[in-house]
Amino acid sequence: MKLTVLLDNNTLIDRYFLGEPGVSYLIEEQGKKILFDVGYSDAFLQNASKMGIDLLNVDYIVLSHGHMDHSWGLFPLVRLHTEALIEKKKRKRPVLIAHPDVFLTRTLDPMSEIGSLLSSDKLARHFEMKLTPDPVWISENLVFLGRIERSFPFEARQSIGRIKRASGEETDDFIEDDSALAFKSGDGLVIITGCSHSGICNITETARKICGESCVKDILGGFHLLHPPRDQMEGTLEYFRNLRPKTLHACHCTDLASKIALAGVCPLEEVGVGLSLEYHPHI
Repeated sequence: MKLTVLLDNNTLIDRYFLGEPGVSYLIEEQGKKILFDVGYSDAFLQNASKMGIDLLNVDYIVLSHGHMDHSWGLFPLVRLHTEALIEKKKRKRPVLIAHPDVFLTRTLDPMSEIGSLLSSDKLARHFEMKLTPDPVWISENLVFLGRIERSFPFEARQSIGRIKRASGEETDDFIEDDSALAFKSGDGLVIITGCSHSGICNITETARKICGESCVKDILGGFHLLHPPRDQMEGTLEYFRNLRPKTLHACHCTDLASKIALAGVCPLEEVGVGLSLEYHPHI
């Protein structure tokens, strides 16, 4: 599996790409191309173009959750595909995989929408939709985890704004749609996250359970450690101290103090737009 960072808060030194508070990765696995999250704007498209990556040739789009910094890039992506049809360019009709709650309306005062700008019905005109809370195996070794089991008491306790259910009911939003990907490499799991609202420890445990694998090679993505409460930070550090992953690539919504703390218990590597990593599959 090859993973390329199309978008992150940071860019690598002497690589002239765009950064923004968002996430987008291109994953290549067993001849398939998977676009994981699409950021906030068209920046991921501009970066992909500079890298020589054709995002009309993607087999799957996977959304970690519905927040604006992970889903608003769908609008320029739809425009890209629409213009390709007008110009009779070759394109694939990708399968969009996500939790069913991804496209629900979300609000956070004073903002009237912090969720997706496009509905699932609108997107179904452009992509094949697979919205499910269950795990989805994209390849023999790569899986969308679906609903994350929330078992650690120090994680996923705080809501962010409100969510409007299909029934019309509005409730506090605990981002139940937050999910991730896991890849079974030859020397442990590689876990790929968006924001980890469901808890980075919860995500890791869910991945280990679904994949039947205890060893973790790498975790790349947002850990949602932004001025975390003391018990959450201490619980997370204790978890990783015992887990002993071979590498962490914490980025996006992980603040500097949390990165420094994580580096005290695990090897921590830098992440930025343009980073490319390769992992050999489990045989």
